[in-house]
Amino acid sequence: MEIKVNFLDNLRLEAKFDDFSVIADQPIRYKGDGSAPSPFDYFLASSALCAAYFVKVYCVSRDIPTDGIRVSQNNIVDPENRYNQIFKIQVELPESISEKDRKGILRSIDRCTVKKVIQTGPDFQIEDVESLDDDAQAMLMVKPEQEANTFILGKDLPLEQTIANMTGILADLGMKIEVASWRNIVPNVWSLHIRDAASQMCFTNGKGATKESALCSALGEFIERLNCNFFYNDQFFGEEIANSDFVHYPNEKWFKPGPNDALPSEILDQYTREIYDADGELKGSNLIDTNSGNVERGICSIPYTRHSDGETVYFPSNLIENLFLSNGMSAGNNLAEAKVQCLSEIFERAVKKQIIEQEIVLPDVPEDVLAKYPGVVDGIKALEEQGFPVVIKDASLGGQFPVMCVTLMNPKTGGVFASFGAHPSLEVALERSLTELLQGRSFEGLNDVPRPTFNSMAVSEPENFVEHFIDSTGVISWRFFSAKKDYDFVEWDFSGTNEEECDKLFAILKEQGKEAYVAEFTDLGIACRILVPGYSEVYPAEDLIWDNTNKALQYREDILNLHRLSDEQLADLVNRLEESQLDNYTDIITLIGIEFDENTVWGQLTILELKLLIYLALGDLEETMDLVESFLQYNDNTVERGLFYQAMQTVLEIALDEELEIEDYIHNLSRMFGQEIMDNVIGSINGDVKFYGLTETNTQLKGLDKHLKLIESYTKLHKARAALAAK
Repeated sequence: MEIKVNFLDNLRLEAKFDDFSVIADQPIRYKGDGSAPSPFDYFLASSALCAAYFVKVYCVSRDIPTDGIRVSQNNIVDPENRYNQIFKIQVELPESISEKDRKGILRSIDRCTVKKVIQTGPDFQIEDVESLDDDAQAMLMVKPEQEANTFILGKDLPLEQTIANMTGILADLGMKIEVASWRNIVPNVWSLHIRDAASQMCFTNGKGATKESALCSALGEFIERLNCNFFYNDQFFGEEIANSDFVHYPNEKWFKPGPNDALPSEILDQYTREIYDADGELKGSNLIDTNSGNVERGICSIPYTRHSDGETVYFPSNLIENLFLSNGMSAGNNLAEAKVQCLSEIFERAVKKQIIEQEIVLPDVPEDVLAKYPGVVDGIKALEEQGFPVVIKDASLGGQFPVMCVTLMNPKTGGVFASFGAHPSLEVALERSLTELLQGRSFEGLNDVPRPTFNSMAVSEPENFVEHFIDSTGVISWRFFSAKKDYDFVEWDFSGTNEEECDKLFAILKEQGKEAYVAEFTDLGIACRILVPGYSEVYPAEDLIWDNTNKALQYREDILNLHRLSDEQLADLVNRLEESQLDNYTDIITLIGIEFDENTVWGQLTILELKLLIYLALGDLEETMDLVESFLQYNDNTVERGLFYQAMQTVLEIALDEELEIEDYIHNLSRMFGQEIMDNVIGSINGDVKFYGLTETNTQLKGLDKHLKLIESYTKLHKARAALAAK
């Protein structure tokens, strides 16, 4: 994690990281102002907090209340060497906690990350640099030896060269990549989380049998998501980029909707129109680009090559970002390698969806076949030794598809986690199923997986597939575990050179009657995106009409200019929100595609609370009262915000009752809720305070540092594309 430090007045310092700011000072006796803890105090507190966190995780996973648990830490200093210290952590536990759990809680503290780093002994490397921002990949821990050449199945270059190539691309873009976490909880299963140090919303996860292959996976995913603009899906690019020569790619084209908002003839083809506009209801306005919001320019469309005949077909950027998420994107050492990965992922997700929705019973992989892959067997054995039974299944549906499945059961919670992996090589597909299962997860994280069900409706609903796509935590059917399998086991093999594998995978699509459309990216690394309409979408096509992300365009400008709207404009905005039938608990971040700091009121704001504040600003106390009651009933906002609305509800009840007078209650209400809250409640009701807690912003995104960092990240990419196009 990158932590940048600013020098403030006197000895005060500010450390900035992620979306947080920490102020440190020195005691007065050391010439400081004593206004904040010292850096060393924060260091001591970090280990105590970390210990308490692991106690909390242990207790939550076992439904043990923490009310009576107390954690304390003292550091005992050696009088002859003040750098030699003992950190003594003590835990006070209620008598009601069993001896088994007492031991478990103490063992959980032993897993404290801060403690382990201190015990390992971090290596401090101190150096001066010309520019902090230029040392782009300084935080990648894996530094492969230049002489090493480690090849793995499916990769045409050694891992070491692949890592060097990809880190070079990111360095040239000016992106500093940091490793946020590593995981290796069982043998031969590594995963990590990397992110752009300057914009933590740009992150990826990697997995593999070794730490080098996991790093390759994470970097490759980062490259693919940059090339496909996935990090910036649904987000407002700002007015400058929205009005630049191009918004997404230099080869994009813009087409105006036809008469009566008809689809332009230049977009899609007959095959895709039958899929996305089967009932003739799709309109040109449904396909306006969300990122730019530039309605006047028309429909931003990206060229894709139809695989069957090489013809160019223009797909609206809006359609892609609404329906496909990250499915069918990949990077590689060459285009064939990237396409194999793309197609493998497409089959993985499509076959997984079919198996889950249709409650297909898969055959187990025989022990003698598993024995051919000792690395996978060791990982499975380690999981079972931790108390997690594992089932290995062939998901090829009788040898049709290159897909495998590893399913983990958690007897402690009754939960089940089905992980799928795909690749032309059965060995690689099996390895990917296992590494996907544990990507970014601890053993405690496996306590959160859902229980199976016999409810076919719950299994087949579209939202369940979305959950499976995002993090594989959707629900599966108990029928999945039946001994009466629907297919026989097949020891399939689609492997060959990357070119041969690519041809085989496209041939499977053709056998299924599917057409594929390919976009190749070769300027910023090697990446591609493959769309298989009617097969590789994550969301249903009707979302283009009924749940399109460009609904943001109806509200974005007004919400960003909220403090400057007239009463008439506010009334119009709240009426549109009421008539939209949008879920009241949709957050404003999602609604308008703006990344607010989650630690602010804007970051927690929902449609319900926004409507509440607008009605309050308009003086409509009865509508406000109804929404305050709803807010308090389902509130998951901050404690402070909850208290504000509790006080608001009480004052509104007084204001709406002709027999009650606020002066009779104000003294004790102020004692109950505090003077500051009461001043803001009374001010909000009488009109002196508007939109309490919402700082003023505008369409230039004033004060929205988190979103501006995201735009800054995209600007690096945009400038690089413009420079390459100009050559």
